[in-house]
Amino acid sequence: MSEENIGGEEGIIEERRKKLEILRNKKKAYINDFHKDHYAADIHTEHNSFSKEELEKKNINGISVAGRVVLRRVMGNASFATIRDSSGDIQIYVSKNTVDVDLYEDFKTWDLGDIIGVKGKLFRTKTDELTIEADDVVLITKSIRPMPDKFKGLSDIETRYRQRYLDLMSNEDSKKVFIDRTKIIESLRESLKSRNFIEVETPMMHPIPGGAVARPFVTKHNALDRELFLRIAPELYLKRLLVGGFERVFEINRSFRNEGLSTRHNPEFTMLEYYEAFTSLDKTIELTQNMIQKSSEEVNGTLELEWGEDKINLSSFRKANLADLVLEENKKLTKNDIEKMSGKDLLELFENTVEENLIQPTFVIGYPIEVSPLSRRNNENPNIADRFELFIGGKEFANGFCELNDPDDQAERFKEQVKAKDTGDKEAMSFDEDYVIALEHGMPPAVGVGIGVDRLVMLLTNQTSIRDVLLFPQLKS
Repeated sequence: MSEENIGGEEGIIEERRKKLEILRNKKKAYINDFHKDHYAADIHTEHNSFSKEELEKKNINGISVAGRVVLRRVMGNASFATIRDSSGDIQIYVSKNTVDVDLYEDFKTWDLGDIIGVKGKLFRTKTDELTIEADDVVLITKSIRPMPDKFKGLSDIETRYRQRYLDLMSNEDSKKVFIDRTKIIESLRESLKSRNFIEVETPMMHPIPGGAVARPFVTKHNALDRELFLRIAPELYLKRLLVGGFERVFEINRSFRNEGLSTRHNPEFTMLEYYEAFTSLDKTIELTQNMIQKSSEEVNGTLELEWGEDKINLSSFRKANLADLVLEENKKLTKNDIEKMSGKDLLELFENTVEENLIQPTFVIGYPIEVSPLSRRNNENPNIADRFELFIGGKEFANGFCELNDPDDQAERFKEQVKAKDTGDKEAMSFDEDYVIALEHGMPPAVGVGIGVDRLVMLLTNQTSIRDVLLFPQLKS
């Protein structure tokens, strides 16, 4: 009788608990002394080239694997099962000829989802599948609840997010996304380390919110009896390190912004920020481009991607002026109209009419200084910031600028932000006196960049929702 015929999920759980009770009585429940020496993927890599006859001749014994049972074909005197470990799947063969009869009878009662250990030798079946012929099997962990259906999979998307372990257990494509995520982050890290950047860690709880224009999360330190703010960006601390003499620093950081949930936003997210002294905006743009290209080649082996309905080519990035892009998309406007606009209105017009059309990689420059409170003014036009933002697929991926190192100018910018906050702007910055004091000690000219890691992973793994690249995204209750 199959598990499906014994009263649905409640019946399955009841039946499995009975089996667990038998294991407890035998003191064989949840053992922890099985030692595995091999992984499924390594076994395939090392031995897939050998024919059936070659394997018989080599007599490869002593294989020791462990994993979750994801497929089983139980027969009278011999049975097959597939177990899955962190690297992949491997088939096993268990028969009365190679294991104790009582052990074989026990094995036949084990369930999909159970975690088992197997020892034995390699051979090929009649269908030429590389298989472990078991001379010993052990039930390591009893699975009480059933796995998602093999053919239907985990169809409920909310369950996939809330119980990610079920998604990873049953969906190899989902698992690959998160393996690729790790590869992307490592690629970014290695790109910077190979250029002598130092990786650092900065505080996640700040005395005042700063480093970006965003609404913070507020917490309370009981012993100090004071409010603290979860980091919205590490920027101001990383630039303090420039003052201290670190000329190339970066942090792959967890940041928090008290904003809504969407397919593009999660209140906690991963960001890469890096700062380099004595460099130019153009060189930093080139570095940013190279890092993204290297990450794509690392996980995809190509620079030509699909992202949702868009085809993206990362082999070339263009550079364009913000005001020019606004004029292109708003034919009724003139250059004189643009010049009369406030920086805030111009940025809003850009966001509403231009951003979504920037499908191919585009570095946008020429941002108004009014909306760039931490950026250095352009030498030729003090109303413009030495700043860029990178857009791909109609979404922002990076924000970079020549850092403001004039303490008096920075103090005035902070004062303007405080005025905005006092008039109701909940995302405006506070006045950071300690940071101004740091600048008064002298910060070298530098360029800093922030890259949204989650969004980059979305692009490079062809995922259109941020929830599909976060192991445990924030969800509405």
